[in-house]
Amino acid sequence: MATTAEKPVMIVGIDDSQHSFYALEWALDHFFAPFASNPPFKLLIVYAKPSPSSVIGIGGPGVIDVLPIVEADLKKIAATVLQKAKETCHSKSVDDVLVEVLEGDARNVLCEAVEKHHASMLVVGNHGYGAIKRAVLGSVSDYCAHHAHCTVMIVKKPKPSH
Repeated sequence: MATTAEKPVMIVGIDDSQHSFYALEWALDHFFAPFASNPPFKLLIVYAKPSPSSVIGIGGPGVIDVLPIVEADLKKIAATVLQKAKETCHSKSVDDVLVEVLEGDARNVLCEAVEKHHASMLVVGNHGYGAIKRAVLGSVSDYCAHHAHCTVMIVKKPKPSH
């Protein structure tokens, strides 16, 4: 049972897209910055790092030689994304933030993080894929909306007006 001193956890799922950073900024602007000294949530940013084998696909001869290079690149990307996320939080005067890098498919990683941290809310961006790309790739936001055991907020970046 949670004590009254414990705050509910909000997880923001990020990747290297503008859409996920828009969702992070939106969450910061609405749930953290206005409550500078006492935000209503504990913030956890989760980045799902793809496994090297999922990036390479089905291996053939020589794949074993490439794995360490791919792994190093994936770690570099993760570090860059998390650094940008921390800077985004800092720019909004939100410094009490936890970050986690978990390996795997973003859909599973985010739903598992919700369970692990007993999160009250999951915030994800919406890539705005068309029907075909969404059918092939699967929508992380759709999957989380149906499978995460908490409130899921899907933040759409407004289309630029012409």
